[in-house]
Amino acid sequence: MLLLLELYEVIKKIKNTAGVKTEEGKTPKRVNDVGNYIEHYVKDVLGKYGYAITPKTKKGRQKSTGYPDIEFWYKGKKEGEGRVVYIEIKTFNEKNINSPHRTFYASPSKDEEGIKIRFDAPHLCMSFKIEKLGSEYYATGFKIVDLSKLKGGIKREFNASNRELYKKDLVIYEENLDFIK
Repeated sequence: MLLLLELYEVIKKIKNTAGVKTEEGKTPKRVNDVGNYIEHYVKDVLGKYGYAITPKTKKGRQKSTGYPDIEFWYKGKKEGEGRVVYIEIKTFNEKNINSPHRTFYASPSKDEEGIKIRFDAPHLCMSFKIEKLGSEYYATGFKIVDLSKLKGGIKREFNASNRELYKKDLVIYEENLDFIK
């Protein structure tokens, strides 16, 4: 499959580190932050085989939040050269691998210009098994997932902010209870 040797090199680089570190060489404080720091390892290695960036929106602005995490132009030196692949970075704990809780989601941007998927391309997830040994976090395993085969659910949701919920014309009764004087 496209990229497997290159992605395996990412795994080797992470395996040979003294724990997952920030770009400044510091240990992440929380396990939830580890996935964010693994991204720079992935981009460093993939940069040898093409052009790996934080995806751009339709307006050309790089955006780090939201799906996907990496836009990779395999065998390209710049955008538009080679084959584009979108990569999402995730982490997991072996104890929670069968949890029914949501771990992956992609929601449409409220602003059409904020969407980061600009090309028809393969979508992969690189997921790293993370364990804490002493004060360091280590990637002790990995999975590469083909997201084109993922069957997810749609969550219908009706929501409102406090500003909307408590508008004067919606409140039918209100009273202050003066317990503290």
